[in-house]
Amino acid sequence: MTTVNLSAADRRETGAVAAELAATAPGLIDDPHWVAEARRMSCRLPARLREATRLFRHDPGRDGVLIVRNLPVDEAELPLTPTVPESVERTATVPAAVAVMVTLQIGEIAAYRDEKSGALVQNVVPVPGREESQSNAGSTPLEMHVENAFHPHCPDYVGLLCLRNDQPLNAGTMVSSIRTALGLLSPGTLRVLREERFTTTPPPSFSGGGPDPAHAVLRGDPDDPDVKVDFHATTTDDDEAKVAMEALRGAFLQAARTLVLRPGEMAVVDNRIAIHGRTAYQPKYDGYDRWLHRTFIHLDHRRTRAHRAGNGNVLF
Repeated sequence: MTTVNLSAADRRETGAVAAELAATAPGLIDDPHWVAEARRMSCRLPARLREATRLFRHDPGRDGVLIVRNLPVDEAELPLTPTVPESVERTATVPAAVAVMVTLQIGEIAAYRDEKSGALVQNVVPVPGREESQSNAGSTPLEMHVENAFHPHCPDYVGLLCLRNDQPLNAGTMVSSIRTALGLLSPGTLRVLREERFTTTPPPSFSGGGPDPAHAVLRGDPDDPDVKVDFHATTTDDDEAKVAMEALRGAFLQAARTLVLRPGEMAVVDNRIAIHGRTAYQPKYDGYDRWLHRTFIHLDHRRTRAHRAGNGNVLF
């Protein structure tokens, strides 16, 4: 797992740029002019951070995860953790500006019209009454998955910036990589997983759409494949394929690691080779529950041009 620990000077430098961006008119994260400024100002982030993101973009390593520590998130200045369904950030803040700039140093920030109204920065928070939900609003174990695995243009990376974690620190992000799990699978299982015998339905956070066409779970180079699976939403009517998918789930669990993010830590997950999930925790709904900012990243913005109105950042 690739980790970069920002120095105190790096943190101050990042905080200054983020504060300037947060104050940039119109102060609205989803505004294309604000995003353009964020893209430009991200080039002023400390050299150590820009180097780490650039190298991770080239090769995400065996685990497919980058951890950036000591980013400028001040818990004392945060409002209470949101508790409303479909929570998003619309107004620019320093933490949101940090999440967006790190995102833009890896690729282009993206969102989906049918998910949380197309907001570019989404809140991952527990929501009362949705504890059992297999979504970012739940607090029971969330099955490991590729983000938006059902979508033909799922993110290349997912960014998760921790603003606040639960106390005690029980809430964890489980991550596992096909680069690690591949060697735990038999040739016969791998053969099945490479065949178009699986379908995936949208998560509860999406407001519309049905399952995607039948697809393979493993795609690309047989020795270093991409993965497309959501162990809650990917299904098959084929008994042999069911056995293969259960073997894959077991391999991922065997290779999994749990990240307990602290305020000011951001995990970037390569959504092509790594899957992630959530451990269980107990929200208090007292305003100090776990709170993450989530962003989606595409490397090739041109690839989705026909699916983005006005060459914006939201896919329809």
